[in-house]
Amino acid sequence: MRDLSSSAVEGNGAMKKWSFIAMHAAVAATFIFLLQRFALNASQESSLLWALTFAVCAAGLAYKQANR
Repeated sequence: MRDLSSSAVEGNGAMKKWSFIAMHAAVAATFIFLLQRFALNASQESSLLWALTFAVCAAGLAYKQANR
């Protein structure tokens, strides 16, 4: 039987995992948006679409990595 301290540690680990995934997605989206918008002179709509696409992909990769 587990005690309360071990479940608190597991909860903290889960929070770190999800914050890692969110941070990874946000950084990827920001990078791609800035690259598309200012370096490649794409439209704002196109830049946002690519940023969303890369954020989803980055979140998926971070999720797979965090579950290893």
